[in-house]
Amino acid sequence: MSKIEVDQITQQSGTTLTVGGGACKTATVDATTVTLGRSGGTVSLASGATQSGFGREGSVNWQTSIKTATFTAASGEGYFCNTSGGAFTVNLPSSPSVGDIVAIKDYAGTFDTNNLTIGRGGSNMNGSASDSVRSTENESLTLVYADATKGWLAVEEGTGFVGENFITATGGTITTSGNFKIHTFTGPGTFQVTQAATTSANNIADYLVVGGGGGSASTPSGGVGIAGAGGGGFRYYAGPSNPQSGNPASPINNSGASPNTEVTLSVASFPITVGAGGAKNPTPSPSTQGNQGASSVFSTVTSAGGGGGANDGGGGGPGGSGGGNANNHPAGAGTGNTPPVSPSQGNPGGGPGASSPGWGGGGGGGAMAAGAAPGGSPGGNGGAGGGVTGFGAGNGQCSSCVQYFSGGGGGGSRLTPNGAGSGGLGGGTPGISGGAATAPAGTANTGGGAGGSAGSGNPGGEGTGNNGGSGIVVIRYRYQ
Repeated sequence: MSKIEVDQITQQSGTTLTVGGGACKTATVDATTVTLGRSGGTVSLASGATQSGFGREGSVNWQTSIKTATFTAASGEGYFCNTSGGAFTVNLPSSPSVGDIVAIKDYAGTFDTNNLTIGRGGSNMNGSASDSVRSTENESLTLVYADATKGWLAVEEGTGFVGENFITATGGTITTSGNFKIHTFTGPGTFQVTQAATTSANNIADYLVVGGGGGSASTPSGGVGIAGAGGGGFRYYAGPSNPQSGNPASPINNSGASPNTEVTLSVASFPITVGAGGAKNPTPSPSTQGNQGASSVFSTVTSAGGGGGANDGGGGGPGGSGGGNANNHPAGAGTGNTPPVSPSQGNPGGGPGASSPGWGGGGGGGAMAAGAAPGGSPGGNGGAGGGVTGFGAGNGQCSSCVQYFSGGGGGGSRLTPNGAGSGGLGGGTPGISGGAATAPAGTANTGGGAGGSAGSGNPGGEGTGNNGGSGIVVIRYRYQ
């Protein structure tokens, strides 16, 4: 038989206390008050033993295994739920008792992008027979089962976030890449910052601002080749958290530029302007060139529109990158980086134009290279645009997963079939060879310059110019 030794047991009437268990291992006393342990001491249950009748104090045992897929919760347990790999469901116990408790925590701060669904397990949640979809970043939530009417009720709810606060913002099309959020504006809008970061360095935004590409002119009677238009101004900033050393545009990264071109975010509204592409000039006259693209603006950063491509005998227009010269124009082509900024936002168009036979137009300038001069009969190639990574996989003209912007348009040529210049990588489009045809427009939301038109040299064989590609604004910042 087991033995129980105590200093004193006072017999009382009322509640029965059972200590131990099993045959010959039970001691009972009748008492209205039973005190276990002493002040400052500890009362412990033996391994494998359980307690009943004491109730819970609202605490849970947090599980060390991080949950990444649908599972069923058990009462008395808390779970770290990681939805970074995709949304999933946590199902509550199917036959809960009053006082059952379950807790969850957003492990990776991704409930806002990949929601966690709490399945009700057949019981009500706050009196409603429906599941709950959780979409609050960094949320902590504790649920207790109250009764069949209300079911599971929240007793603790909040973000429970300890440490660095990061930027919270809205506007444009929002995507994520690693620890960064990317806001893409393909048209005018507002970038609204609702929370600034605790650390000042995390308030400095990475950005890409591209102006609208220039438009090209139409071919006058006589069927010559017309110049390609310039790409829109290209300005970008990528700080230490977004290394750009291996990218084609890294030499013109505004990080470290003078004067300072950093944009420090604060709780405020930032209007966004996305420049339209320059309109074509449909009049086939030597005195008319394509129109300059419109500027794009984010905060203190403005990228000018690309210069228009020149018509017969004319010079290209100035802009972010300049338009190319037409045939027979001896002077330099349209200037780039106009107005001037540092680093340069673009390059000049191709020129001067050849006087004989004078059937080709120059290429428009691009963010990284000048347009090529017309080679007499052939049209000049458009200058290459700037290539970057980390500003959204769906943006720009992709080449080996590098996104290019602000390419110059290729010059047109009267020669057929292969006399036209190619467009610069970054949305610049090629010119066309002889024939009454329409030149291709610059690629939308790249700031690419339009290709040059051309004619056949026969009466009525005039070609038609086209519009430049619209610009884009992309903003990038750390959000976790």
